[in-house]
Amino acid sequence: MKFNILKPALAALVLVGTACTANYLDINTNPYEPSEDDMQTDGYIIGSALTSLASTVVSTDVNTAQFTDVLLGGPMGGYYSTTGGFTRTIMNYNPTDDWTNVFMYSDRTIPVLYSNLRELKKVTDDPIVLAIADIIKVAAMHRVTDTYGPIPYSMIGENGQIQVPYDSQEKVYDKFFEELDAAIKVLTEHRTDAISAKADYIYGGSAEKWCKLANSLKLRLAMRIVYANEAKAREMAESAVNSEVGVITSNADNARLTSFGADGNPIYVAVNYNKPADCITGGDTHAAADIICYMNGYEDPRREKYFSKAQFSGDNAPEYVGMRRGIAIPALSTVGLLYSGVNFVDGMATPLQWMNAAEVAFLKAEAVGVFGWNMGGSAKTFYEQGVRLSFEQWGVAGVDEYLAGTTLPESYTDPNGGATSYSTQLSQLGVAWNDGASKEEMQERIIIQKWIANFHLGNEAWADFRRTGFPHLIPAMESAVGNNSQGIRNLTLGARRMSYPADEATNNPENYAKAVEMLGGSDNMATRMWWDCNPAVK
Repeated sequence: MKFNILKPALAALVLVGTACTANYLDINTNPYEPSEDDMQTDGYIIGSALTSLASTVVSTDVNTAQFTDVLLGGPMGGYYSTTGGFTRTIMNYNPTDDWTNVFMYSDRTIPVLYSNLRELKKVTDDPIVLAIADIIKVAAMHRVTDTYGPIPYSMIGENGQIQVPYDSQEKVYDKFFEELDAAIKVLTEHRTDAISAKADYIYGGSAEKWCKLANSLKLRLAMRIVYANEAKAREMAESAVNSEVGVITSNADNARLTSFGADGNPIYVAVNYNKPADCITGGDTHAAADIICYMNGYEDPRREKYFSKAQFSGDNAPEYVGMRRGIAIPALSTVGLLYSGVNFVDGMATPLQWMNAAEVAFLKAEAVGVFGWNMGGSAKTFYEQGVRLSFEQWGVAGVDEYLAGTTLPESYTDPNGGATSYSTQLSQLGVAWNDGASKEEMQERIIIQKWIANFHLGNEAWADFRRTGFPHLIPAMESAVGNNSQGIRNLTLGARRMSYPADEATNNPENYAKAVEMLGGSDNMATRMWWDCNPAVK
């Protein structure tokens, strides 16, 4: 029997936690999956399951998001610098297992994802509901494989058990495309239909908008594998853009989560952990020097939306200045609080971004300009469209002047003292498009603007940096990266992945050994994954 959502969905249960940067699993051991006894009505199950599924993409659990997005993705993507009193961090390439195992071992991601998928399949055969669930699954799990490489995927248990055989990353991506294609087919057939808006905090139940997101995710993942399998990448990208429903082209269709429990936006909360009294710039996390150097040089009017102003004093004190990543972290209470903070336009209520129209435009610009694919327009058109969409998204004026800009990113001068400054010019490119540019120059210019537009989506920025080598980021300091136990010798290349959870070697030894064999290198942060094979990045 087919059940539809006829009743208001209840919000998923949310565990309110405190700051946690040690022994993650001991604190987070109470999954908020609805119990069987709670499942009294089919409408409840469907609505609650979809709500819980949505909480796993960018986790709505503060402690999980702190590790995956604030301490990992944000610094690795050049957006955030870790400024709390830590001696072992991901940005310094000497983290503990507690910091790097979260994407695989958090009870708020894979267990919640798969247990709720199981419940949905028990109670409904509504094709729209199941298609939406599969899109969310891909949106969540591509962040996991892009962190580690080969992962458990096709064999994961119903409740999210991962002590099972791993799939190669190529196989995982093949499965992603298969699942997205199936969802796109269903949602295209039902594009004028909808499920209950009360069960969908992303698109209010619209099948057509979910279809656009599926196509857009397909385009994102197609570009991810372009250097590993260009023929497959082109097939997937062109089919996504040229499909009947198409991709996201308007900010009205941006994928963003607008409801995340009593704690509010988890990225906001985690950034502000341990915020000193009377400090206006944040706590354990501040803005990174990298992105502010680019945006200062470009005189980017989005700065006031992205960052709080620095608090250094003196006639020549900079208005916006970030902290260099990968340094010996100065005391937060006396020095760290002086750097620009990470801004959230609506505070704790700021929506969690998954994907935006600007990113999609830049994906098309790269596909046309660098690889010559059919995206239905020119690289310049899509590049400028991406910038315009981002300015619109952030409510900022001055886009025409910005697009004509020829100024360059500034070098980094640390107001706290000389040793951490970085005099090397990060890029020789201004904003203005150059039709006569080489493919490498086109790619760098596109990725820089895509990176700026995707602020807060650190894991996506890190993936682009690994895939293309752009934008050029300020490397960690040799004196601050620990003992190189994670295998990183080239600080310009930085971390290429995270190590598997340490317990996998003992709890899942045979499958772990095969995963490392598929990885093709040591299980450390320096080994490249399957899609990280651009010959120009070395």
